[in-house]
Amino acid sequence: MAIKTYKPTTPSRRQMSGILYRGVLSKNGPEKSLVSGFKRHVGRNADGRITVRHKGGGHKRLWRMVDFKLDKKDMPARIKSLEYDPNRTAFIALVVYQDGEKRYMVVPEGVKEGDKLTASSKAEVVPGNRMPLGNIPVGTQVYNIELKPNTGARMVRSAGSAAIILAHDEGLTQIKLPSREVRKINSLSWASIGQVSNFGHNLVVLGKAGRSRWKGVRPTVRGSAMNPVDHPYGGGEGRQGAGMARTRNLWGKGTRGVKTRHPKKYSNLFIISRRQSKSK
Repeated sequence: MAIKTYKPTTPSRRQMSGILYRGVLSKNGPEKSLVSGFKRHVGRNADGRITVRHKGGGHKRLWRMVDFKLDKKDMPARIKSLEYDPNRTAFIALVVYQDGEKRYMVVPEGVKEGDKLTASSKAEVVPGNRMPLGNIPVGTQVYNIELKPNTGARMVRSAGSAAIILAHDEGLTQIKLPSREVRKINSLSWASIGQVSNFGHNLVVLGKAGRSRWKGVRPTVRGSAMNPVDHPYGGGEGRQGAGMARTRNLWGKGTRGVKTRHPKKYSNLFIISRRQSKSK
């Protein structure tokens, strides 16, 4: 994925970069039958209270109805167009099935307009095709992975991500996730072949605060700039250190490597190797 840079016509343009969409995405707009308006909850719950900070504003968006169930089996589909989706980091494809039905789906790297995709237990191992995990060779990259059979894609859906098939054993498939966690999943669960598109997404430099606001991201205030009543780091004359052995968040809970997963979670027995946390 090519990264687009700009001439330094302003201070913010000097560092700014973006994804070069030309030659990758189609020029036509979204399929009207598969888009709708929607209300963004911008971090508020049903009572209107902020439960996730730093969300709000941003450019108005249309919701693309992306198919994660992918339940049309043994029916070939043709990619009609590759499109941008403002609601996710990956690109999406408008596919037309043999019976004429149109759907959106997350598209992998390496596919283009006119390519054919299929979801079948006997499908070829090529990017975009979908098949049960147990039928996919060891060492293959996959995305759009089901946790349980026929429940729809749950894992590995963001830009540039991919999991790797490590082994098959007694009805379970071992996969290595992008977080480097190794876990077992039912071999009857389905997954798509390939790596999610737009792998250069994490290389984009926004360049200015306003571009974050367009994306609906509000400013983050440093704890050390607050008062003592507002944050554990707050208060003091001039700049102060954290004043404690371990870093804390606004609510006084530890950060950097603190385990938040429930020790008796039902899926613990399927995890072979934990993801690596960023401990200090």
